[in-house]
Amino acid sequence: MSDHFDGKRFFNPHVSTDRSVADLLRWRRSRRPVPWPRYWQDEAPFTPVPVSGNDIAATYIGQATFLLQFSGLNVLTDPMFSLRASPVAWLGPKRVRDPAIALVDLPPIHLVLLSHNHYDHMDLPSLRSLCDRWRPLVVTGLGNGAYLAGKGLAGAIELDWWQSCNPRPDVRVTFVPAQHWSKRGLFDRRTMLWGGHMLETPAGRVYFAGDTGYPAHFHDIRRRLGEPDLALLPIGAYEPRWFMGPQHMNPDEAVQAHRDLGAHLSLAMHFATFPLADEAIDAPVLALAKARDRHGVPADRFQVPAFGTPVVC
Repeated sequence: MSDHFDGKRFFNPHVSTDRSVADLLRWRRSRRPVPWPRYWQDEAPFTPVPVSGNDIAATYIGQATFLLQFSGLNVLTDPMFSLRASPVAWLGPKRVRDPAIALVDLPPIHLVLLSHNHYDHMDLPSLRSLCDRWRPLVVTGLGNGAYLAGKGLAGAIELDWWQSCNPRPDVRVTFVPAQHWSKRGLFDRRTMLWGGHMLETPAGRVYFAGDTGYPAHFHDIRRRLGEPDLALLPIGAYEPRWFMGPQHMNPDEAVQAHRDLGAHLSLAMHFATFPLADEAIDAPVLALAKARDRHGVPADRFQVPAFGTPVVC
């Protein structure tokens, strides 16, 4: 028992993210999604950069997938390389742009940070391919490791909010709260825990938000774990607000989160990959620029990374 588990299901202590069937039908009936292109071609291929000393190189691959490179350590966040975010390969949200780095072109992966079990974040084909190649350590929330083990992917470390592990003696991962939910099947809503990660390395701290609405936990993360040198913050899949608001930040809230965290640099993610909500493909980036101006945040402090182009900090 805890402030986010009732003995059967996890929950958000301060707000409910549950949506009823009636809410879903209302959204489906009333939605006016802005059409996305069927395919978006990225022009700049991935070019590896040397990483040494105190450098952190972050390369946006798509959705919530980043390649984080440190000296002697390569990390993936929520690896998603499949064509569809769905339990089946022939139906469901289809990506409009290829992964900025093909899985076969990745450097050896040592660590995977897995935020929660939604299909656009926990992609079993991607995890199986990574396991076959390098057997990276997976760090995730309570219940997800047991689920993965049942799918033949044993060995993940499960953490509750604020619990930590040390994949290496000089590396610490803390699983931190997020305002979201979990579901893979018909009857498992909120039976596996969701969250973000704070990765502490000799090169600095990296905060990976996963999926989250805008709550007060950013202040708590800063107070308990310190200001991140790099924060990876979602900016997409936010319209309509009455439906998406509790579970997905909009760009203005992402800028507020950046300020709450005291992040030295933030990079946007969770945009322009899968059409999951009603906003246009370019709306999050345009809205982020306005939000930065509104809050007085310089563009170089909260950047929109180009797909496949490493940002070194």
